[in-house]
Amino acid sequence: MNNAMCGRFALTVTMEVLAQMLPVPERPNLPPRWNIAPTQSTLVVIRQADSNHLCMMRWGFAGPNNAPLINARAETAASKPSFRAAFAGRRCLVPADSFYEWQPLADGRKQPWRVGLRDGAPFCMAGLWEEAVDKDGVPEPRFTILTIQANAYLAPLHERMPVILAPEQYARWLQEDDTAQDLLRPYPAEAMARYRVSDVVNAVKNDGPACFARLSQVG
Repeated sequence: MNNAMCGRFALTVTMEVLAQMLPVPERPNLPPRWNIAPTQSTLVVIRQADSNHLCMMRWGFAGPNNAPLINARAETAASKPSFRAAFAGRRCLVPADSFYEWQPLADGRKQPWRVGLRDGAPFCMAGLWEEAVDKDGVPEPRFTILTIQANAYLAPLHERMPVILAPEQYARWLQEDDTAQDLLRPYPAEAMARYRVSDVVNAVKNDGPACFARLSQVG
């Protein structure tokens, strides 16, 4: 189980649904993913040559001792050495339809929750990306997800949440000549939904509809 925020997310909608939200020419035929974990690859949107493009990237900047930097604090990313170059010139959108959070319980256990938008629509998280190579010298670009202080709805689960952008903010976030710092704020609490899921999602090997199974009607 990964307790970072955001440490797991899902992207199960069809490419046709994504195409209505994202202005990109690519239409890859990819399977749904219910439990995307750090170091795995997923779709991101980047801007190159004055147009937006979908591409696959590995989740997690290269960090010290080979620990992936899967999150960057929105408040400091523009100035922190690990992220400032990417913040200035390599921003991306990370499509998702939900993410997971683990709530600490009184008995020491952690209860997983699935979190998304109240209307069930997919969304994009603000991210950064970097050029990298794998152990064999093959190009392997990587991304990280920006996080911000949690809104009142999610604060009982975790003090941080991913930066979720509204569709009308996507173009501005991808512009290199705009700091867009004012876009990095908690998503409105009233627009979000959550419910408890089973500990099936705890194991990275589990990547199927069972990860979405609802335990109760809370949320």
